[in-house]
Amino acid sequence: MPGQEHKQEASLNGIRGQLSGFGDLEDKSLTVPAGQVSLLYIKSVTDGQAISRNIIAPFYEMGNPAGYYSYIADYPGSEVVTEGPRAVELLLSGYACIGWQDKLCFFDVLRAEASSVKETVTESISQGPSDALGENLAVNLNLIRRRYQSAALKMEFTVIGNMSKTKAAILYDEDRVNPEVLAELKEKLDSLKLDILQAAGELEKYISSDKLRIFPKTIVTERPDRVVFNLAEGKVAILLDTTGYAIVLPSIFNDFFIAMDDKIQLPFVGRFLKLLRIVGVAMTLWLPALYIAFTSYNPEIVRVQIALLIGGSRATVPYPSFVEVILMMIMMEFLTEASLRLPRAIGPTATTVGGLILGQAATAAGLIGNIMIILVSVVAISNFLVPLNMMSFSIRVLKYFFVIAAAFLGLVGVVICLVGFTLYLCSQRSFGQPYFKLFFLDTIGTSLKKKGGGQ
Repeated sequence: MPGQEHKQEASLNGIRGQLSGFGDLEDKSLTVPAGQVSLLYIKSVTDGQAISRNIIAPFYEMGNPAGYYSYIADYPGSEVVTEGPRAVELLLSGYACIGWQDKLCFFDVLRAEASSVKETVTESISQGPSDALGENLAVNLNLIRRRYQSAALKMEFTVIGNMSKTKAAILYDEDRVNPEVLAELKEKLDSLKLDILQAAGELEKYISSDKLRIFPKTIVTERPDRVVFNLAEGKVAILLDTTGYAIVLPSIFNDFFIAMDDKIQLPFVGRFLKLLRIVGVAMTLWLPALYIAFTSYNPEIVRVQIALLIGGSRATVPYPSFVEVILMMIMMEFLTEASLRLPRAIGPTATTVGGLILGQAATAAGLIGNIMIILVSVVAISNFLVPLNMMSFSIRVLKYFFVIAAAFLGLVGVVICLVGFTLYLCSQRSFGQPYFKLFFLDTIGTSLKKKGGGQ
């Protein structure tokens, strides 16, 4: 039918015009004695074998364009589109366009460049599952579904980014989730105006209500078991395509000190390990500040022997304790950052040897006291007791506030800083939930209502 063929050709020409300059645009005509169909796809984002197997081969086997088009249109994952902008969007996202007469059908042949499931890197665990989320959204959803086989687990999909078109999945248990949290999250996602979105940590910054926050209010994790654990607590998880991390919200202060090992260990052991982490954070925050306070302002608080020991170790140090602490803390930050940026083959060796040489040389030259070396080492080790890196990085920055307060006001400054940050934590909210509460006990409501007959 000439009119229909002309209309189809005009639609295809409009698509070709919008994609002009695409060197990887493939434009073919499949012809049999009974007629022909047009085939358009972008080679760089489509699977050539899937196109050959599911599109080209069936056409020549059937030999009937009308029957072939019905087969394509009824195939799972296909979509019939008449709008030009939607057609270009589908082509860019990995669909192939099949045109027949005045109809255009788009067939999903996306090529997913994804590696197999790997072990966790940033969140290591001694027992339990060691698989990690990957860059493929479908694989990540499979890892979650295998662990959470409940009809209440709902998944909603959206696209974020005007140019990147990053696919995102919102996961939640409809029987346990807080509807207000879910509604607030969807409102924030709908209001996002981004061109490019490539990482979960990038999205975490945009959906957080407080832009000038000190502590993280959402968990960014690579562990599917942690995601499942939080879903069972009534929280919401966001999974992005092309990134191996998930966002869990709302998250409270207590959540960042829970390791997945705690769920496997004996209850007493798990609580003891959690207590160790809290003590480690306290040492990271307070030890440098207390060293300055006891050395320069309040030496009468400690025993005489300790005061003399500190004074003897600093006998050759030519500057105040504040300068000594800041200098060593900054050097430790240099070593930490170098260990993260250097190649893995030489990173640990270079930073370990560099730290030993610098510490010994600085002590021998009388620039740093021996006790200061011990204190900085303890602070560096205790800072990494926090299971989640986001909170660990926040603690690394926060200790400088205590050091500055101690440098000006001594022990009084440490106390003021501690009270101030406690009040700050108590005033914070994570998607409407109190940030500094001890446990996440929201939304026991729906399940209890069911057990109580809706009362």
